[in-house]
Amino acid sequence: MLKINNLVKKYGNFKAVDDLSLHVKKGEIYGFVGPNGAGKTTTMKIVSGLLACTSGEVYIDGIDALKNRRLVKRKIGYMPDFFGVYDDLKVEEYLEFYASIYDIEGKEKDELIKDLLALVNLTDKKDAYVDDLSRGMKQRLCLARCLVHNPELLILDEPASGMDPKSRIEMKNILRTLKDMGKTIIISSHILPELAELCTNIVIIQGGKAIISGTVKEVMDNVYKTKSIKIKVIENADNVINTLKEYVEVSNVKTLVNNIITADFNGNDEVMSSILERLIMKKIKVVDFTTMEGNLEEVFMKVIGGENIEEH
Repeated sequence: MLKINNLVKKYGNFKAVDDLSLHVKKGEIYGFVGPNGAGKTTTMKIVSGLLACTSGEVYIDGIDALKNRRLVKRKIGYMPDFFGVYDDLKVEEYLEFYASIYDIEGKEKDELIKDLLALVNLTDKKDAYVDDLSRGMKQRLCLARCLVHNPELLILDEPASGMDPKSRIEMKNILRTLKDMGKTIIISSHILPELAELCTNIVIIQGGKAIISGTVKEVMDNVYKTKSIKIKVIENADNVINTLKEYVEVSNVKTLVNNIITADFNGNDEVMSSILERLIMKKIKVVDFTTMEGNLEEVFMKVIGGENIEEH
């Protein structure tokens, strides 16, 4: 759905985007991760046709977006991180205004607005003034506005910024619904655990460059070469330790309180299954057998070098 090739955006001698290349497939929820000033918003604005690039290529659904901006804009729904001010405008009037921009009128407009308000859970707020809405409601209304022309690609810049936990959950559920409808979604966020839950793929950007990309699991596996395993048993912790030491894939075995054993593990799922099978064959009463992997926040900090993260 989206291909970015060698994208560059310069401001004088400063490169806000530096030779960035990405490929987002149709139907993905693709996460942009990076510190402030990494180039996420700049890239999103270039893709949306709101900012000219210095060099590079952008293709949306096979169309050269830099040479056919008017054509591709109908395929894009862009949601900025700042909603704006709309004095004396009601929710329904707000959507009617944007529907009129796309020449949607009459019964079609009425049905569209009804469906969009239902999608973003704002049906009971249609007669409320926009400025009286909560931050979360405004964000959902802004998302509804992006959907007025039924775009195939949604570009959402910090859609959950400033939301309370309830509003963030509502936004996540809406985005999952949109994915099920076949939309391709690019989303930037500082709420990294939620990106890990939501996104099919992510890219970590720093200094305008793509540092690492892939599925969340691929990125984590790339950063963390070893996992940790944790085993809790009712008794015979020493027997568990002896069993673990038989595997070359296991190292740094430790015994914690309450018959909990941890160890570093660099094997695959088959080896993991073999360990559990051996423990059961030895009639060791296993209460818990889990892997402990780094979370996306830790991966982010390790990749950008923001702090020293203990290896798992």
